[in-house]
Amino acid sequence: MHSRQTVRYICEEYVSGNCYYYKSEIITHDNWKNLDSLSWSRPRPISEKTFLKQKKAGYQTEHKFIKKEPAVVVSLHKAKTV
Repeated sequence: MHSRQTVRYICEEYVSGNCYYYKSEIITHDNWKNLDSLSWSRPRPISEKTFLKQKKAGYQTEHKFIKKEPAVVVSLHKAKTV
């Protein structure tokens, strides 16, 4: 179990309106006394319900707005030549 200082919950909201929720924890690559070895773990997917519950409980949360436009669909259909 992580404390409020060692975990963060992330909401990424895209231009399309889709929201994705993640959890990230502080991990060490050496020991806890070596502050240079501390870093955030890779974000792990969580549910919206978990995000809102932890936000209400006072955990650190981030809301990121991603302004990346949706990908352009390219047709790979080949025209039949005679």
